[in-house]
Amino acid sequence: MVLKSTSSTNHTVYQISGSNTSRSLPDWVARKRRRDLKNDSEYASRIELIQDFEFSEASNKIKVSADGNYAMATGTYKPQIHVYDFAELSLKFARHTDAENVDFIILSDDWTKSVHLQNDRSIELHAQGGIHTRTRIPKFGRAMAYRYSNCDLYVGASGNEIYRLNLDQGRFLSPMDLGTEITGCNCLDINPAHGLLAFGLENNTVQFWDPRSRTKLIQMDMDNDDDDGGNLGTGAGITALKFRSDGLSLAVGTSAGQTVLYDLRSPNPLLRKEQGYGLPVNKLIWIEGDGGGSESTVRVLSSDKRIAKIWDAEGGKPYTAFEPSVDINDVTHIPDTGMFFLANEGMPMHTYFIPSLGPAPSWCSFIENVTEELEEAPVTTVYDNYKFVTRKELAALGLGHLLGTNVVRSYMHGYFLDIRLYEQAKLISNPFAYQEHREREIRKKIDKERESRIRTSSKLSVKVNKGLAEKLASAAEKKTMRAAREARIMAKAKATTEVHEMDSDADVNGGAAAPASGGQTSLLDDRFKTVFEDPEFEVDENTVEFQQLNPTRSSKTGEAVSRARPDSDEEDFDDDNNDY
Repeated sequence: MVLKSTSSTNHTVYQISGSNTSRSLPDWVARKRRRDLKNDSEYASRIELIQDFEFSEASNKIKVSADGNYAMATGTYKPQIHVYDFAELSLKFARHTDAENVDFIILSDDWTKSVHLQNDRSIELHAQGGIHTRTRIPKFGRAMAYRYSNCDLYVGASGNEIYRLNLDQGRFLSPMDLGTEITGCNCLDINPAHGLLAFGLENNTVQFWDPRSRTKLIQMDMDNDDDDGGNLGTGAGITALKFRSDGLSLAVGTSAGQTVLYDLRSPNPLLRKEQGYGLPVNKLIWIEGDGGGSESTVRVLSSDKRIAKIWDAEGGKPYTAFEPSVDINDVTHIPDTGMFFLANEGMPMHTYFIPSLGPAPSWCSFIENVTEELEEAPVTTVYDNYKFVTRKELAALGLGHLLGTNVVRSYMHGYFLDIRLYEQAKLISNPFAYQEHREREIRKKIDKERESRIRTSSKLSVKVNKGLAEKLASAAEKKTMRAAREARIMAKAKATTEVHEMDSDADVNGGAAAPASGGQTSLLDDRFKTVFEDPEFEVDENTVEFQQLNPTRSSKTGEAVSRARPDSDEEDFDDDNNDY
């Protein structure tokens, strides 16, 4: 068996379960294929800390009960609830629901009582025997918080109200109005020390409310350069909130991937920490403990859908991180231990163990004894720090005399050479490599600019009447040159004042941009296309009529004109006005 591990800042993170660890099979498949699986090394080396710790498609949320003996998770598809018994290291039961879960809270110390917010605007109360009752809210909910002292359930939704459901009285109470400019509440949290309510809103603000008087105390605007503070749309603004158990510290996560720490006694932030990917922060956890040291250290876990980072709350120094191969939906921490559960977009849920943060839970204390034994040994591939070269390239570098030594390793049709030696040899054999590369790039750029220029083609692709096409093209080129020359003369004559200079520039630009007309237009016009393609329209230069209209024209073979016209007739026909 092998445990995958990653070391970051001298703190090892062991991945106990997940998509990158092992392949699990149902029991009935394992029993049926027992003989075939006996020789399957991958299946034999599997690690299954909790049996059936997965969903058929993806998991949404996961939480650990207050007594630390159970874990409840929601996922899809089909929408269902899983409860896991740590004492048995297996799935206790699975319960299906009508809609997908958005958020849930475990009300009792164990798993027997829970409340679930569904994506169809319904709130379901579950007991030990199954669903107890169901109710609905006016708008789609996003997050929940429960105050144990008065049994009030607060639900943040897409509107400007926080809905209150009292589970003791069994009825809705008057909602909290956040203001007409508010379009939604993304997250909310209750201070465990004095019960202060905090609501994270879409307009990049945090509102603090007194639950006793149900009045707003203060509104805190977040100074985030990436957000404009206005209505940023669904899921924007503040995306995560978490109070610390001391009652004074607050962690705020934004949609721009930034975590900000506050002291409630000051409006100025204590620390800003970038997540690194620019994705919304979806979970914040305060981790309190010695962290393997002599002094008590407070750390914060912040996660987005790509990575979960753990860092010191005082200076923001990175502690460690874990980055699964699938998107993260939720993270939960087993208190006073170094174990974390991740709900994600993959089938198996992930389990991570960090020995430096705390011991293993009592129900899997054996993990501490086997982590080092099962740790995956680092493997270096043959390609690391080597360059593959052929025999011809090796000779060009002047290293042919190294053949047969340990410096050059033979592999397939070439050799592996140390990358440092390769770079030095390349620099010595061709010290002007950079200069040649620069000249090639400049030449490519010049050629690319030349290709973009508009030029007339000297070769005409015509099938018939090639002589007529050449004459028309020559006449059009002469006419264009004559127009450009006249435009330059007019520009010089008008270049006396600034206004005249502007007019002359416009004339020059207009003359240069004017399309060629006359014969060139005839070649490009589709109406005359058949004259140069269809053999039926080919002009026969050997006929008497053609020679009478072109008395001075000579054939391309140099033969003299067989018949000439009188001089008086030549004046009536000009080369520029020939009629074919």
